[in-house]
Amino acid sequence: SQGPISGVNKDIAVLQCHGDCDPLVPLMFGSLTVEKLKSMINPANVIFKTYSGLMHSSSLEEMMDVKQFIDKHLPPID
Repeated sequence: SQGPISGVNKDIAVLQCHGDCDPLVPLMFGSLTVEKLKSMINPANVIFKTYSGLMHSSSLEEMMDVKQFIDKHLPPID
């Protein structure tokens, strides 16, 4: 069991992605994980995206969502 999350970490932004056809990690476990995360940090900062037909892999759509998330939340490198 982890201790409480405090300070700036309470407001961390999280993107969780999951394919709805993943045979290795069922979507239900992704849903349970995101609910646990929302109980630990600011739920407004947790994004859970699912991808139709995606198995235990990634897709161009998912990678574009990850890029958009990084561009939004990390400062540019000079």
